[in-house]
Amino acid sequence: MDTLERPHIEVSHYTYRVAWSVDDDEFVATVVEFPSLSWLAPSQIEALEGLETLLADAIVDMQEEGEDVPKPIAERSYSGKFNVRLGEKLHRDVALRAAEENLSINQWVVRKLMADC
Repeated sequence: MDTLERPHIEVSHYTYRVAWSVDDDEFVATVVEFPSLSWLAPSQIEALEGLETLLADAIVDMQEEGEDVPKPIAERSYSGKFNVRLGEKLHRDVALRAAEENLSINQWVVRKLMADC
């Protein structure tokens, strides 16, 4: 099936960023779920539209090849849990900082992450 015959693929739920590229002297659009894809254009809108078209084509190609298509981050489920391995010294330092603030390690880490997100 060539590009003109390809069905419309919904790509609006993916995570995009459009930024000015000093090196390219144009706007570059990227999509988090597909880090190898990008599109350059003179305007932000053109960069985003070009990337959305490229992404739709890439998804069709992946489907035709039987590849798994990444789900948009916004549509993924998260348990609220993840494990982090720390070195012994860092673990001790984090435990001390949490104790000084009368918090569990988990509470202390969550506060630190929230401050950065």
